[in-house]
Amino acid sequence: MTGEHQTLALVLFGVFVAVTLAITSWVSRGRRGSAVEFYAGGRLFSPMENGFAIAGDYMSAASFLGISGLIALFGYDGLLYSVGFLVAWLVVLFLVAELVRNCGRFTLADVVAARMRERPVRIAAGTSSVTVSVLYLVAQMVGAGSLVALLLGGTGAAAQTWTVIAVGALMVVYVSWGGMRATTWIQIVKAVLLLGGAVTLTALVLVRFHGDVDRLLRTAADRSGHGTAFLAPGLTYGGDWTARLDFISLGLALVLGTAGLPHILSRFYTVPTARAARRSVVWSIALIGGFYLMTIVLGFGAAAIVGPQAVRASNTAGNTAVPLLALDLGGGAGSTGGTVLFAVVAAVAFATILAVVAGVTLASSASVAHDLYASLRRGRGEPRGEVAVARVAAAGIGVVAIALGLLARDLNVAFLVGLAFAVAASANLPVLLYSLFWRRFTTRGGVWAVYGGLVPAVALVLLSPVVSGSPDALFPHADFQCFPLQNPGLVSIPLGFLAGWLGTVTSTEPPDAAKHAETEVRSLTGAGAA
Repeated sequence: MTGEHQTLALVLFGVFVAVTLAITSWVSRGRRGSAVEFYAGGRLFSPMENGFAIAGDYMSAASFLGISGLIALFGYDGLLYSVGFLVAWLVVLFLVAELVRNCGRFTLADVVAARMRERPVRIAAGTSSVTVSVLYLVAQMVGAGSLVALLLGGTGAAAQTWTVIAVGALMVVYVSWGGMRATTWIQIVKAVLLLGGAVTLTALVLVRFHGDVDRLLRTAADRSGHGTAFLAPGLTYGGDWTARLDFISLGLALVLGTAGLPHILSRFYTVPTARAARRSVVWSIALIGGFYLMTIVLGFGAAAIVGPQAVRASNTAGNTAVPLLALDLGGGAGSTGGTVLFAVVAAVAFATILAVVAGVTLASSASVAHDLYASLRRGRGEPRGEVAVARVAAAGIGVVAIALGLLARDLNVAFLVGLAFAVAASANLPVLLYSLFWRRFTTRGGVWAVYGGLVPAVALVLLSPVVSGSPDALFPHADFQCFPLQNPGLVSIPLGFLAGWLGTVTSTEPPDAAKHAETEVRSLTGAGAA
C-alpha cells in the first residue's frame, strides 16, 4: 500500500483510539468501585442504547471482514454464515433475553446457581465462559493482524505480531479502567461507524452495477472461476458426506451458539428491566439484520470487482476483501478517493475489533472474578475485591488471547468465530435451557452438562483438520487428526444436552422444587430480579 494509505489510516486509527480512551476516562470518573457499575454499567442504559451496544458487540471482525471474505471466495456457501448469525437471534429473543435478565445479576452462572449448589456450577460455568471468550478473542486478534498487515503492504509477520500485542494492551486498558459503562459507549460509537461504512460501501457497489443485482451476481460468478456453481450451494460443503455434515455442524453452532455467548448474555444485565432487555433485542435484530444483508452485497461485490484471486493473494483466508473493495471503489491504488475510502474502512474495521475485544474481555474477566474467584474462596467476597480481581483477570486473558491470536493468524476470522459458537452451544446453552425450563434439573446435571459439552468440543477441535493434517491447519506439518469435521457442533452439542440429562437422572440429590418454583416465577415476572 502507498504511504498515503498508511499515513491516513494510521491517523484515523489514532483518532479512534484517542476518542475511545477519552470516553473511557470520562464515563469512569467516580464510578470505579461498584460491582454493579463495573459489570453492568449501573443498569442505566435504555433499550435503544443497549440495542446499539449489542449490535456493536455482535458485528465483529468475523462479520465485517470474515463473512465478506468467505462470500468473495466461496459464493453461496460463504453466505450461510450471514444467515446463521442472524437466525440465531430468534433463539435469543424467544428463549433467553427476558429470562436471563430476571434470573441473573452479572453472568451466566448466576442463572444456573439460582436453584443449585453454587460452588460446583459456578466453577463449571465460569470455566466454560472463559474458554468461549478466549476463542472469540482469538478471531478478533487475527482480524486485526490481517488488517494492519494489508495496510503496511504485507511487510511480514512483525507487523501482525505488534498489532495483536497492541490490540491486547488496549482491550485491557478499556476493561480495567472503564468497565461496562465505557465498553458500552465504545460499542455504540463503533456500531454507528460500522453501519455507516457498510451503507456507504453497499451503495457504491450497487451504483457501480447501476442497481442491477443480477448483473452483480453474474459478474462475481464469471470472475470466480467456478461459473454458476459460485451462486449455488455445495462449492465448499457439497463435495462429499464429510463436507455436508460439516455444513450441518456449522449451521447448528451458528444458530444455537449466540444464546450461549457470555458477552451477549452480560449485555442483558445493563438495562433496568426484562421488558427493556426484550426491546434491546428487537433493536439489535433490526440493526444486525440490515448489516448482514449488506455483507452479502459486499462479499459478492468484492468477488465481482476485486476478484477472488486478488483477494486470496492479499490474504489466503479472505480477511482483507472489504478493504480491497473500498480501495477499488474509491478509484484504485494511488487515487485520492481510493486512499481516503480505504483508510476510512480500515479504521472502521479496526474500531470494530477494539470494541468487540473490550466487550468479550469484560465478560470473561467477570466470569473469572464473579464465578471462579468467589467460588474458590468459598464465599461471595466483597464487591470491591471482585472488581480488583476482574481487572487483573483482564490482563491475564489478554496475554492468552495474544498468544493464541499469533498462532492462528492465517485462519479466516469467521471460521474461528464459528468454533467459539460451537463451544458456546455445546457447553453453555444446555445448562442454561435446562436451568430455566426443566423442573427435575440438579446440580450434578448442571456440572455434567457444561463439561459434557465443553470437553468434547475442545477435544474434537484439537483432533480436527483445523489443528493438523491439512495445509491450512494451525500445524500444517503435523498430523494427529482423527476427527474429520472442522466444526464439532454436530457431535458436541447433542453430547452437552445428553450429559445434562444423564447427570440429572443418575443424581442422588433430589431436585429442589421450591427453588425451581421461585426461579420460574422470577424468570417470568421479574419479581425479586436484581
